[in-house]
Amino acid sequence: MREFPSLLQSFLIDYLPKRRGFSAHTIASYRDAFVLLLKWMDSGEGVPPDKVTMANLDPDHIGRFSDWLREERHCAASTSNARIAAIRSFAKFVQAEAPEHIEICRRILQIPSVKTPTTEEVEFLSVRAVQLVVGAASDDLRDVTIVSLLYDSGARVSEVCGMAVGDLTLSRPHTAKVLGKGRKARVIPLSSQVGEMLSRYITSVRPHAAPTDPLFVNRSGNPLGRAGVAYVLQKSVTVAHSANPEDVPSKAHPHIMRHSKAMHLLEAGVNLIYIRDFLGHESVTTTEIYARASTEAKRRAIESAEQNIVPHSPYGKEQRADLIAWLRDLL
Repeated sequence: MREFPSLLQSFLIDYLPKRRGFSAHTIASYRDAFVLLLKWMDSGEGVPPDKVTMANLDPDHIGRFSDWLREERHCAASTSNARIAAIRSFAKFVQAEAPEHIEICRRILQIPSVKTPTTEEVEFLSVRAVQLVVGAASDDLRDVTIVSLLYDSGARVSEVCGMAVGDLTLSRPHTAKVLGKGRKARVIPLSSQVGEMLSRYITSVRPHAAPTDPLFVNRSGNPLGRAGVAYVLQKSVTVAHSANPEDVPSKAHPHIMRHSKAMHLLEAGVNLIYIRDFLGHESVTTTEIYARASTEAKRRAIESAEQNIVPHSPYGKEQRADLIAWLRDLL
């Protein structure tokens, strides 16, 4: 009988990359789900990683794991659901590979997702806050380039980490090619300011980099990962917050730059369809969260509707006052 460690190894090393063709970043996300699960099993249930069996993955355990993610790690419902989805995917794999575990797999596949709030709050920075965060990173060319690119491209942190030097077009118009979810490539337009910054960065910091080399590396010369990008951003946010606590929050994650770019595009009047394509969303329904969250967009829509529906009054201010007084006299 094949047990959990062997099945998990086959799932991550063979099934996901070779049979499903998933990207390294997607596989890393699945791996992280099981790292957290094993960590919780050890600390919360007293089951060391090497003692975990398929039987430990019953709905009761997975339900408590989901609660732990939200209550102890303060994960959003969507993040908790993504972790549970990884476990369900593993269960589908085990059903085919080890039918002796088919009953526990059937129960895992019936675990429901956590209900997400009907109106999800979008966390984003103001234009001034973004300027302050970028300014706080200006002493380091690599760091300011990372922070600026995160915002200007609106790319996911995994997409920024996956960029190679050759993915950039450094002549005008500046663009960046990224590999998004589902290994779908898209080309993102960049501002001339960020395009020139990238050109200076490559010339000064990565002069000998080949087109296939990673765009950003750490101090050891290894590709910069998601944790590294998060560290660079948080370092700048901390400096900006200490100088401007009313404008910049004390903590921020890389995805907030993507949210901020989307909100600023929307509030500048850019059509949702264009924002969807810019962000690489599969459906405009996903992009609509920004429209629901943007009070400025709502204000413009209301004003536009008012202009189209409510006719201009033929009366001046004094005439309107007289008219109201006359109407009152009728009562």
